[in-house]
Amino acid sequence: MKNEPPYPLKSVDNALLLLHSLRDQGEVSVSEAADMLGVVRSTAHRLLSMLVYRDFAVKDGVHKYRPGPSLFVSAVENRPSQVLAKILLPRMRDLCERHNESVQLSVRSGRWVRFIANVECSQFLRVGDRRGTTLPARAASAGRALLAELSDAQLANLYDVSEAPMPHPDDEYLTRGQWNALKHSLNLIRGRGFAVSLPNTEPGVRAVSVAVHNGLGEAIGAISIAAPTARMHGDVLERLAADLLDASRAAVEDLAGYREK
Repeated sequence: MKNEPPYPLKSVDNALLLLHSLRDQGEVSVSEAADMLGVVRSTAHRLLSMLVYRDFAVKDGVHKYRPGPSLFVSAVENRPSQVLAKILLPRMRDLCERHNESVQLSVRSGRWVRFIANVECSQFLRVGDRRGTTLPARAASAGRALLAELSDAQLANLYDVSEAPMPHPDDEYLTRGQWNALKHSLNLIRGRGFAVSLPNTEPGVRAVSVAVHNGLGEAIGAISIAAPTARMHGDVLERLAADLLDASRAAVEDLAGYREK
C-alpha cells in the first residue's frame, strides 16, 4: 500500500490525476476535470492549459481535451540525452549569441521528434523554451533533418502508406502522394545538408536544422535555430544554415565517444 508523501503538492497531484484521466478516458472537459478534482472550473482550465503547453494534452474544437503526443510517443530508448545536451550546449550558446535567435537540440523517436535542450535568445519577440515539445518528424525541420539520414527502405519501415491518412496521430499513415513528396523533399535535404520546417508546422514560427553526428558517423540528434516567421526570409535561412552546418561539423570531435546506447 502506498502512503501519501508527508508534504504533498496538491497542484502537482491534480495535474497527474488529469494525465491518468486523459490516458484512461481518452478525453475530458473542463467541467469533468473540475468535478473529478473537486476544484473550480478556472483551476481545472489552468491545469489543462499547462498540459496543452507541455504537449500532454490537445484541445479539440468542441471544448474537450484529448491525450497529446507526450502521452503516447515512446520514450527515447536508452539514450543518454542529458549527456548529449551537455556536450552540445556550448556550441548552441555560441549560435544563439551570434544570431540572437533561439537554438534547440532534438532527438528522434520513431515518427516524432522531441526537443531536449534549449538556449533562448534575448529578443522580445522570440521562440521560447520548447523542451519536452513533440512534433511530427516529417513536418518539423529537426525531424526532417534526421529522417534524411535514413534510407528509403528504413523510411518505408517507419511509415505506412495507405489511400487515406489515419486520424490518430500515433498511427500516422501517408497517402501515396504524401509518401512520394516526403521522399522527394528528403532527397533535397540530403543534397543541401539542412532542413526547413514545413509551413504551418508551428504557426508563426520558422526553423532551420541540421543533423549532428558522433565519431562513427551516426546521426544522434539535430540542432535548430527557430524564430518568428517574419525574420526567417531566404537570405537569413541560408546564413543560419551555413553556421549550423559549421557547428555540426565541429561537434563531431566533441561527440567522438558518444553512443546512443
